[in-house]
Amino acid sequence: MLHFGTLLAVLVYFRTDLWEMIRCVGLRLKGKREGEKEVKLFLWIILATLPTGLMGILFKDWFESLFSKPKTVGIMLLVTGLILWLTRWNGKQEKTIKEMRWFDALLIGVAQGIAIIPGISRSGATISVGLFCGLNRELAGRFSFLLSIPAILGATLLEIHNLDSLAKLDTAMIGAAVAFVTGILSLTLLMKIIRMGKISNFAYYCWPIGAIMIILT
Repeated sequence: MLHFGTLLAVLVYFRTDLWEMIRCVGLRLKGKREGEKEVKLFLWIILATLPTGLMGILFKDWFESLFSKPKTVGIMLLVTGLILWLTRWNGKQEKTIKEMRWFDALLIGVAQGIAIIPGISRSGATISVGLFCGLNRELAGRFSFLLSIPAILGATLLEIHNLDSLAKLDTAMIGAAVAFVTGILSLTLLMKIIRMGKISNFAYYCWPIGAIMIILT
């Protein structure tokens, strides 16, 4: 339910991008050659979703078992910090959606699948891999969050049958609402940080938190 609230935030924040993709894909299906960039973005999101979905289905039980191992989460936070920190050393970030390759999309999708591991930041991993692939900052951020839509939606549909196990559904709805509001605020701030090229600074948050978790557990 918390992820569902975040999903709604992504849908609202990127509503213009989503509408343009839907509109251009519809025009392409009607035989009109318009919106090449939007159609390509849509196709790459579909392609990147495939490895995420396969990894989530095949390794679901293993991923879920890690949530009961806080020391592992601490170690993965250190790994997340390292990934984010390394983005300051990558080369040129000039690729637009026109230059983006299918292999770039596939690598970002694999990163999203790996990020099911608790402690690995989904947005941190996918944005970082996008930057390593040479995508410009704006595209790396947009692609990361647009890619989260099918992933979160799929996870929500897989878990929706467990709703009746919640003691109080209204509590979960409040949590989803709070996740929506904080999601909008976080997206607004994070996209600004990505455009500024300051995403590596999040490493200085991940490292001490990860170290504290390892020491305390």
